[in-house]
Amino acid sequence: MDCRNGGGPVTTIGKRQSDLKKSFKLAVRSLLTTCPTQEFSKAFPKFSSVEQEHLHQLFIQVITSLHGNIEDEFESLCNETQVGDALDTVEQLVEEQSLDHLSSDRTNVMDAVHNFSAAKKAEIHYLRGLLERAEEHNRLIQARVDLLRNKTQEVPDIKDVIGKVVERWNFKLQGNTKCGALNGLQLVGLAKCISDCSD
Repeated sequence: MDCRNGGGPVTTIGKRQSDLKKSFKLAVRSLLTTCPTQEFSKAFPKFSSVEQEHLHQLFIQVITSLHGNIEDEFESLCNETQVGDALDTVEQLVEEQSLDHLSSDRTNVMDAVHNFSAAKKAEIHYLRGLLERAEEHNRLIQARVDLLRNKTQEVPDIKDVIGKVVERWNFKLQGNTKCGALNGLQLVGLAKCISDCSD
């Protein structure tokens, strides 16, 4: 069984609390699944395979980190709102009620129902917050991807730039049949060609 209360006395958690945590982890994992490399590559066809692989690895790291963060936040919220204690109380009361069907004392049941209801409301509020943060995170990732796409479209093709430089330089050197090292004027001319072609 799992244990609670990190440095305090060791207590085992009840079945309901364990089921809640397992269900939450399953729900998070089904919501935040990774994408196969082939499908991911289709989303970025203009990137090289190395860039696609790096982006896919980054995506996996983000999803993994997000899983851990969400699970840690859920655990923290459960501890803060004492959901575990409320579920343990409900479980204890259910066991007591199943043992004593004629029990007329309903106050403990009503307290447990109230605590359970409050815990569920807190859980719903927390999950809505997580969902909003996840949606904002997705928007930020999409904005970053769009920015990267736009930047790759803005960068001129290096082959075109080199081709222009070579073409202009060859044109300027026509008629000059001297071979050997470039003199100062030729170097200045080459630098100007490179500057003109990259604009």
